[in-house]
Amino acid sequence: MKISKKELILKGNIYKVLVTLSLPIMINNLIQTLYNLVDGIWVSKISSVHFAATAFVFPVNFLFIAIGIGISVAGTSILSQLVGADKEEEAREYASQLIATSVLLSIAFSIFGVVFTPVIVKAMGGTGDLAVYSNIYLRITFLDLPFLFLFYNINSIRNAQGDTLTPTILSGIAAVINMILDPIFIFTFGWGIAGAAWATLLSRALLSVYGIKLIMGNDNPLKPDFKGFKFNPKLLKELARIGLPAAIGQSGAAFGFIILNGFIVSYGTTTMAAFGMVNRITSLIMQPAMGIGAALTAVIGQNVGARFYDRVRESFRKASLLTLTLGISGGLIMFLFSDQIVNFFIQSKDDPDVIIQGIGYLNWIAFATPLMGMFSVFQGVFQGSGHTKYSMAMEIGRLWLVRIPMILLFKNFTDIGPTGIWFSMVFSNLLVVILGFYIYKKGSWSERILTSA
Repeated sequence: MKISKKELILKGNIYKVLVTLSLPIMINNLIQTLYNLVDGIWVSKISSVHFAATAFVFPVNFLFIAIGIGISVAGTSILSQLVGADKEEEAREYASQLIATSVLLSIAFSIFGVVFTPVIVKAMGGTGDLAVYSNIYLRITFLDLPFLFLFYNINSIRNAQGDTLTPTILSGIAAVINMILDPIFIFTFGWGIAGAAWATLLSRALLSVYGIKLIMGNDNPLKPDFKGFKFNPKLLKELARIGLPAAIGQSGAAFGFIILNGFIVSYGTTTMAAFGMVNRITSLIMQPAMGIGAALTAVIGQNVGARFYDRVRESFRKASLLTLTLGISGGLIMFLFSDQIVNFFIQSKDDPDVIIQGIGYLNWIAFATPLMGMFSVFQGVFQGSGHTKYSMAMEIGRLWLVRIPMILLFKNFTDIGPTGIWFSMVFSNLLVVILGFYIYKKGSWSERILTSA
């Protein structure tokens, strides 16, 4: 007899739960990473400066996306706990508030971004060709925000129920569309870097429209209801209480990366291009570990809602073991094959120093992959339990208290160049994992956040 996802999460073998839920998330995250990688590979065929522009402006766009992620985190946490507590009617009302809030915010952010793109790029220190291409790419990506926020809502509603497969299928279809459109828009139509941005926007728009149609179907237990809709201050306050720390954490990290990019670009567009490409490669390698951390959010949420705390702790232990195994394996692959990996992803050979610096950075970051995996696990625990203030502390602390100060010290008081950046990236991940373990052992994250669940 086939058991439901809810029964699997609350009663099934933990390893089976984690693998079953994380596999689609891994594929989904891989697909999302491919959006950036495919754009990067095609754009890098134009020139290193074009590619550097995509890396340069990404944290700005992510600063706004972080709000959508924060709302989504709150949604997954609240909805999964209500599902675990058998309160689906209340969960449906939360889902309606979630979508309406996201749509309004994303439209406002999109308008703001389109208007102020030149000011933002100039404030970041973009000049010359880098500024020209950054303005083009960033302005179009701001138009993508409403569709991206909607997709986060779809993910939140489905993941809270243990359905991680549906968002993956939607992402796969959108990724194929994006891959087909990229070379057509960039080269056939001659749109250059703008073509990459338009291809991503169009594919995500199609993804979101179909996704909304899907969650509005009668077979969705958490189907939102907008008939006679009114904003509910009580539910909005609950979403803000849980979502705001997650959003602040993500936004603080994104703003930190804007500052970080300013330091990196001061070493030249060569270092910026190497940094951007290796981060995309790392994102690709890290998908399995990150998928487990993301799956853990729903597992923790539903089990906290059902008050199965022994199972919550067992889930953490087994997720950690899986993540460390995958992180160590991925790190070894990156370290042993760094030359081949970097040469494959950096297609333009107009600046050999980009490849040299990229290999150097990849060798350093290989040691951090197990740490980044554990970071995802701790995020899954704290976000699933609804204690997003702890995930916020980890996000912000990693960048603002460790990484950026270290980079400043290396830049101003040593002559080791970009190596100071690479070392700071690794060391900051080590310290934040130690912080996460301390918070976990302290145990305050297990206190209930929803009195109704």
